[in-house]
Amino acid sequence: MATRKLRAFKKWMKSQGVDCSDALDLVLTANSSEVSVRALCDLHEGDVVARIPKDSCLTIKTSGARQIIEEAELDGYLGLAVAVMYERSLGPLSPWFGYLQLFPYSEPIPLLWSLSEIHSLLAGTELHKIVKDDKELIYEDWKECIQPLLTSGSLQLKPEYFGVEEYLAAKSLIASRSFEIDDYHGFGMVPLADLFNHKTGAEDVHFTLVSSHSELDNDADHGKYENNNNGPTKRNSHSGGECFSVSDLESSHSELEDDAHNDKHENSNHEPTKAHSRSESISGSYSEFSSVSGDDLTDLEMIMVKEVKAGAEVFNTYGSLGNAALLHRYGFAEADNQYDIVNLDLELVLHWSSSRFSHRYSRRRLSLWKKLDYSGCISQNSEYFEISFDGEPQVELLILLYIMLLPDEVYTELDLAVSITGDFEKSMSFTLSKKGIILFGNSLELSNRMLLTDGVCAALSALADIRESLYGSNCLEDDIKTLNCCCLVKEPKRYYSSVLRISERRILEKLRCYASARRETKQEKGQRPHDFYQLCTTITARVVPR
Repeated sequence: MATRKLRAFKKWMKSQGVDCSDALDLVLTANSSEVSVRALCDLHEGDVVARIPKDSCLTIKTSGARQIIEEAELDGYLGLAVAVMYERSLGPLSPWFGYLQLFPYSEPIPLLWSLSEIHSLLAGTELHKIVKDDKELIYEDWKECIQPLLTSGSLQLKPEYFGVEEYLAAKSLIASRSFEIDDYHGFGMVPLADLFNHKTGAEDVHFTLVSSHSELDNDADHGKYENNNNGPTKRNSHSGGECFSVSDLESSHSELEDDAHNDKHENSNHEPTKAHSRSESISGSYSEFSSVSGDDLTDLEMIMVKEVKAGAEVFNTYGSLGNAALLHRYGFAEADNQYDIVNLDLELVLHWSSSRFSHRYSRRRLSLWKKLDYSGCISQNSEYFEISFDGEPQVELLILLYIMLLPDEVYTELDLAVSITGDFEKSMSFTLSKKGIILFGNSLELSNRMLLTDGVCAALSALADIRESLYGSNCLEDDIKTLNCCCLVKEPKRYYSSVLRISERRILEKLRCYASARRETKQEKGQRPHDFYQLCTTITARVVPR
C-alpha cells in the first residue's frame, strides 16, 4: 500500500511540474509509513536537486477553498488548515490528491495526545502547560471560525471533514510540514520539500526561492505571475535568482545565463546541475522572508549546501530548536541537542523567595529589579529565564537573585537612588559609596562573575531542585531506564517524551554544577560568605526617565 502511494506521488509530481533530480531516491522507512530522501550518487555543494513550481504548493491562494477562506476572513495557519481539510474532503477530485494521499492522517505531535498522555508523559517538562493551553485555544478557534462555515447552507461543505478532530489533524500536518513561501502565498504545503528529514545544525540542503527575473529587469513578460480568478499562473520562467538566509534575512540578486540546459536538474549520469544563483538561502519550515511580492518569484528550489556521499540520507533543518520546540512542532526530540534549554518561570523564583522571606519582601525586590528596566523572556503572558544547554543561567536571573539577597539597608538606599535617577537622562551616573555599590547608567555591563555570590549560587541550586520536583517522584536514572527499555517504533510518544525529560534534567544538573563550581572557586580564594556586600559591584540601570 505504501509503495503504491509513493509511486502515485511520483506520478503526481511529474504532472505538476515538480522536478526531482534522479540523484535523489525517495525511500520508505522500515515501518513503511514515512519517507526519507537519500543520495543515489555523490552530491556536491551548489547542486540543484529539486525545483518546485509555486502553483503546485497547497496554499490559501491555490486551494479551491480560497473564496470560502477569504470571505470568512481567515488567514495564516487557520486559513491553511481549512484549505487542507477542504482538499481532503474532495478525495480523488482534489488537484492535490496524489500529494495528500502520501500523508498520514495526522502527525504524532503532543497536540493530538490524550490529556492522560500529556499529564503522564510531559509532567514537569516545558511542554506540559503549553500543550494543555494549546488544546483549549485550538478548540476555541474551531468553534469560532470553522464551525460557522458548516452552518452556511450555501457552502455545502461535508461536516465529517471539518470536525474538531479533523481540524487538529490538519493543524498537526501544517505544524510539522508547512513552509513560508512568500508574502503573497504565506504558509503552504510544499510537495517534496517536506520529505527531507530534520537534523539540528547539520543540514545538507536549503529550501530557496528563485526569482523569475533579475533585479534590473521589470518587464512583465519576463516570468512574472499574473492574477486571475484561479490564483496565480506562471507565464514564463526566466533565470534570475533571489533567495534569503534564515539567519539574517539578507537578499542578493544575480543575473544568470539564459541557457535551455540550465532548466534541467540532472544529466545522463544522474548528476544534479549547479545552483543558478550566487545567493543566500532559506532553511527550515519557519523562515521569515523580507517583503518581496509573491508575483516576483516563480519556483522554489532545493539546493545542496554541502557534500553528501552516495547512499547517505539528505537532511534539511527546521532551525536551531531545542527539544521542547522539536517535540511540540514536529513530534520528535534529539539526544544531546546543543540548542536545548530549560526555562525557570518568574513565579518559581518568587516561590523560592517567598519561602525564605515574606511575600511583600519578594514583590518589593522584584519591583526594584523592574525599575532598573530588567525583565525575563516573555511568551503568552508568562515571564521566564532561560538556562542554556551548558547550565548557564540568563544574566537577568542572576541580577534578580542578587537584588533579592541585598541587605535591607543597601536595598533601601539603592531603591532611593533609582527613584532619584529617574529624573535624569539615562546616561547620568550615581554612586552609593557607603556600601561600595555603584549604580551606573547604560554605559557599563555586568559580568556574571560579579553577581555569583555565595547566596546567589545557593539560590540557583535551590531553584534547580524546585524545578526538578515538577517531574514527580521519578529520578533522572529512572527516566534513563525508561528510555533504554522503550521501543521507538512501538512507543514513539514515550520514547521522545523521555528524551525531552532526560535532556531537561541534565541541564538542571549542569546548573547545580555551575553554581557549585562558582562557590568552590570563591572559597578557594578565601572570600568570606558575605564579603560581596563590601565589593564594588556594577549594576546596569536602564531607567526610563519619568
